[in-house]
Amino acid sequence: MEAKLLLLSFPSPPAPHHHTLPPPPPKSLFLGASLPLRPLAASPPPPLRLLRPRLAVVAQAAAVKRRKEVPFDNVIQRDKKLKLVLKLRNILVSSPDRVMSLRDLGRFRRDLGLTRKRRLIALLKRFPGVFEIVEEGVYSLRFRLTPAAERLYLDELYLRNESEGIAVTKLRKLLMMSLDKRILIERIAHLKNDLGLPPNFKDTICLRYPQYFRIVRMDRGPALELTEWDPALAVSAAEVAEEENRARETEERNLIIDRPLKFNRVKLPKGLKVSRGEARRIAQFREMPYISPYADFSHLRSGSPEKEKHACGVVHEILSMTLEKRTLVDHLTHFREEFRFSQSLRGMIIRHPDIFYVSLKGDRDSVFLREAYKNSQLIEKSHLVLLKEKMRALVMVPRFPRRGGPRTGEETEGANGAAQRFNEGSDTEDEDDDFSDMEDLIGELGGKSDNDYHWGDGWVGESDALPPDFGDGDDSSSEDVELTTKDLANSTNGDSSVPVFPDGRQRERW
Repeated sequence: MEAKLLLLSFPSPPAPHHHTLPPPPPKSLFLGASLPLRPLAASPPPPLRLLRPRLAVVAQAAAVKRRKEVPFDNVIQRDKKLKLVLKLRNILVSSPDRVMSLRDLGRFRRDLGLTRKRRLIALLKRFPGVFEIVEEGVYSLRFRLTPAAERLYLDELYLRNESEGIAVTKLRKLLMMSLDKRILIERIAHLKNDLGLPPNFKDTICLRYPQYFRIVRMDRGPALELTEWDPALAVSAAEVAEEENRARETEERNLIIDRPLKFNRVKLPKGLKVSRGEARRIAQFREMPYISPYADFSHLRSGSPEKEKHACGVVHEILSMTLEKRTLVDHLTHFREEFRFSQSLRGMIIRHPDIFYVSLKGDRDSVFLREAYKNSQLIEKSHLVLLKEKMRALVMVPRFPRRGGPRTGEETEGANGAAQRFNEGSDTEDEDDDFSDMEDLIGELGGKSDNDYHWGDGWVGESDALPPDFGDGDDSSSEDVELTTKDLANSTNGDSSVPVFPDGRQRERW
């Protein structure tokens, strides 16, 4: 009997239960399936040579470090008040008879840089040597120039008319240095005050000399074009100074044997301190041949040392033609197209501290011609510069009288007696000279001095049309003054203990 193997089937474990995911949503139809698309090619990495010029420019800009020099910065600092006064004067002289009301002056607050609501009458009173306030009617206040300021203004107009020939020569030299011998008039207007040109030079000297100038129409406005080239004017101030130095050295040289110099040392201006590397670069730049600013520079490559040598010559020549041998850096940047200046003109000027100095004082940077100054003073001053210094003296006139001013007869005798005692050997000195007389005067009257007021925010208040109090601030009555005079007389006679009435009658003692 065949044994049969019975295979018993064991029940299999139940299959694990899986959650069925919902089917994905249908994809949107690609509309560009029929377009012949090409695979994108991998772009090659940028070559390293593109970074080299940028690194060179950064290193060149940092070649010389700018250093602050106080004498030049003081020139900008002392002209802050004068700049504001000249703005006020230009606004005033544009009105008829050079008299303007304070209400009309209020329209020029933005031009004067007055952002806050300040009392203009307080501003004008700070310059009593230049402006005087005239009261017409009850609520009508006007201001005008003082006789001294009026005389200086008329003298300035006279000198500008007399120096018209010099202004024409400066315009010709400026056009001769340009590339196309043509400059836009609006760009020349930036330098009109620095060069000493009349305010309306376009309608005066530009039209009176057709043999030299011609006004042409361009896309960006009218331009002044040169019509005649004068070789006698194509000599720069640097070339003239070099010839004078050579002649002076020849006269001073009285040696038996002319020996060559052992070391080629760089003679830097007094007070200028540079490192050894900077001095080496300055010496290398000086050894380059001089390129006249009147020469043709169309073939010079931008960024080359030759182009920088020519640009320094142009800036030097422009500064030498200005009245004060200085101007704003922004004024020079307007001539980038005419003189092919680099975009970093300010950095180029800073790289040559032996020739120029850039001051950061003021609203905008100024550039000085270093050789024209000595201890913050201009060496050669024209008549217009001397008039400007007289105007600065009027601006600095104090609002209140100080010691040393005009005195009465009694004060003069007292001063003479004090001087006589001093000459006889008296060692008496006034220890209170450091204090202002106005402090004592205001203290006696019970008021406040200028130091007690904050002038920055103290001009806010009443309307400018309201008339101020022009009195001396003495509110005492006539009886008080008479009583004080009587007391003073009694104390002089030695009888200061007797009381009296205001009318002079003696009062009974208690």
